[in-house]
Amino acid sequence: MKRSICSAVALLCLLACVARAGIGSHNAMYVGGTATTIKEGTEGKSSTADEKAFTFVSKHGNLTIPYERMNTLEYGQKAGRRVGLAIAVSPIALLSKKRKHFLTVSYLDDSEKQQAVVLELGKDVVRTTLASLEARSGRKIEYQDEEARKSSKGN
Repeated sequence: MKRSICSAVALLCLLACVARAGIGSHNAMYVGGTATTIKEGTEGKSSTADEKAFTFVSKHGNLTIPYERMNTLEYGQKAGRRVGLAIAVSPIALLSKKRKHFLTVSYLDDSEKQQAVVLELGKDVVRTTLASLEARSGRKIEYQDEEARKSSKGN
C-alpha cells in the first residue's frame, strides 16, 4: 500500500515537472529582443485581435506593436528530442520530437528607431497569429526554411 502511494506521488511530481518544461499551447513567451519593459523568458499571451496593433500581455509587462510600424516578420522552428522526458519516464520518448515555434518582429518605435522582438509561440496559436499578422500588417512572413513554411500552412 505504501509503495503504491509513493509511486503515485512520484509520478504526479514527475508529470508536474514535465508539464512546466515548455510554454502552453495557447501562450507565447518573450525570448529576447530590444524591448526593455519585459524580461527575457516571460510567458504571456499574444494577440492580433486589435485592428491597429499586435500585443503581448504578461504579468510582468506588456508590449504593443502597431501593424503599420512593422518592417519584417520572420517565422522559424527548432525541433529537438525529448531527452528530459526520456530520462525521467521512458527511452521511447526519444523517438518523438518537440517543436518550438519562433516569431521575430522588426519594427520602428515612436522615436523612429529600429527594434526587434523574438517570441516563442505555442503550437495552437502559430497559424492564426501568422495569418493575422500578414493580413493586418500587409507584410509577408519570411520563413527560415521550407520546413517552417510547410508547418505554418498546415501541410
